[in-house]
Amino acid sequence: MCGIAGMFGRPDIDVVHAMNHYQIHRGPDGQDAWADDRIALGHTRLAIVDRAGGDQPLFGPNGEVLIANGEIYNHPLLRTQNTTYAWTSNVDSEAIMALHSQAKNHSKHHHLTPKDHAKWVAQLDGMYAFCLWDPAAGQLILARDPLGIKPMVRTVVEGSLMFASEAKALRAHEGHTPAFDELALVARLAWEYPLDGTTLLKDVHHIRPGTVEVWTLDNEAPTLVGVADVERQVLNPTTGWDPQTQSATLLESFVESVSQRLMGEVPMGIVLSGGLDSALVAAVAHEAAERAGQPVPACWTVAESEDNPDWIAAETVAATLDLDHHKHILEADAFDQKLPDLTWHGEDFDVTVLFFQPLFEKMSQKVTVGLCGQGADELHAGYPRYRNPAEHAALIDSRLAAMDHPAARQIERRELPVGDAWYTNDHTGSAHTGSLESFLNFELEHGQLSNFQLRLVDRHSMAHSLEVRVPFLGQPHRQASSALPMDWRLPKSLEEKAALRAAADLTRLPNEIVRRPKLPAGRATSPTLINTLIEELKPRGDAVLKRYPMLSKAFKGQPELAIGIGLFEAIHILDRGASKPTASAVDLLDEVIG
Repeated sequence: MCGIAGMFGRPDIDVVHAMNHYQIHRGPDGQDAWADDRIALGHTRLAIVDRAGGDQPLFGPNGEVLIANGEIYNHPLLRTQNTTYAWTSNVDSEAIMALHSQAKNHSKHHHLTPKDHAKWVAQLDGMYAFCLWDPAAGQLILARDPLGIKPMVRTVVEGSLMFASEAKALRAHEGHTPAFDELALVARLAWEYPLDGTTLLKDVHHIRPGTVEVWTLDNEAPTLVGVADVERQVLNPTTGWDPQTQSATLLESFVESVSQRLMGEVPMGIVLSGGLDSALVAAVAHEAAERAGQPVPACWTVAESEDNPDWIAAETVAATLDLDHHKHILEADAFDQKLPDLTWHGEDFDVTVLFFQPLFEKMSQKVTVGLCGQGADELHAGYPRYRNPAEHAALIDSRLAAMDHPAARQIERRELPVGDAWYTNDHTGSAHTGSLESFLNFELEHGQLSNFQLRLVDRHSMAHSLEVRVPFLGQPHRQASSALPMDWRLPKSLEEKAALRAAADLTRLPNEIVRRPKLPAGRATSPTLINTLIEELKPRGDAVLKRYPMLSKAFKGQPELAIGIGLFEAIHILDRGASKPTASAVDLLDEVIG
């Protein structure tokens, strides 16, 4: 796990060194930068696989240069399949270089097309974001894993293509001045997460998950010459599913995914909230660890009190499964101290997930890798809104209607400009919620998973140099889940995630855990602390809203968003995200209010 950074066209290695500095939390075990006359690349490393010999950039047989973030779980298989490549290390990222080299050797043409690149990238099984520079072909290749587990954003500044794991690193270039993307902001307020390739910052976009981009220089100007799909997320439900005969197969797909994610040379742990998803990771930990030849990971739980339902459920899970359990009660002032850090690292309006910061901080003191239950709700229809998609569509459309902003009218007219930022022209509430299947497909592809859930886990774990892996999104379980009928994800007469619960029945988990209903993670773990903090900051949030009169009505019932937008503006706009904040949340909000 690492931080990657680059500058294509008019490169300045000093700028890239500064980008590394912004992302040093992502890779405290080593940092380096490299440049030629066309590109500069930077890398900060969190050493997990081949700790002694896996420093980056990696260099290929014909001058290629690679920087990568993430894990390639099938790299041992790829090594056995590619015996002609001269391997130089045991690090998993070198499999990327080997596949590229193999593809070029088998091609009749000097330049691989974007579709050619997508074919070799599709052989990777893992979570990744990488940049590969091929100087002989003059091609810069940027790619991101199919689910968007690992991040990469980009922008163009004064004739240079800038790209990095986190948007804050782009501020290393003095010519980059952060500003709100108001169209993206309006959509985010309506849908509750950033959509498609948008960030909240103007002209800063995500590399789309599951794609390869190929860039060249045209008269020294960076030019996108093509984009190709590696994999799109489309569920493929069958018409029938028998729990008596198929639950074991679904569970096996998950055990295999967990076992894959125990790859590494460092201590590992499990994020245990007491909900079904994290409990299932814990339930298969013994078998998965035996298959992987690794120690059984311990578990970590935080909550605001020992009476908290999440705390009690997590204790039950760990005790039942005979797992080492690390527990931490959140201090009364923990959130006051952590809120500015949450905004700086998270790069969004998040407030109610404050428990992530102390949780990951505690884990990072003992382990380098964690496993969590993220992704299960999107695959198995776990969120309450999935029960009534039409009601959710009406809520989104009512928020759009409440905003007196031209961007809201643009969305209502279905006039989004398709391109880097927007993957479709229509993001009205009803456009993607006609059925449960279309709703799930939308949230897998258009931001709920990659821009919200996975962003939260990535940014806040890496804030403490902790890599968190997501076994529910592993290829084996993803493929098995894709085939589930809709009525085994969300039956009308049963609880949500019915097939997954049937698989969980085959484990040692108590029935009270397997049948436990879905709860909102942040508020369930620390409801009193969060509500107290929001109540204390609400007057300042209301004052922030006065600065956004055209948007203010969309904040009805969401006071935490008003606080979040004020903190985001203070940290990422006014201060340019130039440094980790030292002021309190109160002082930062007062700066915005003036």
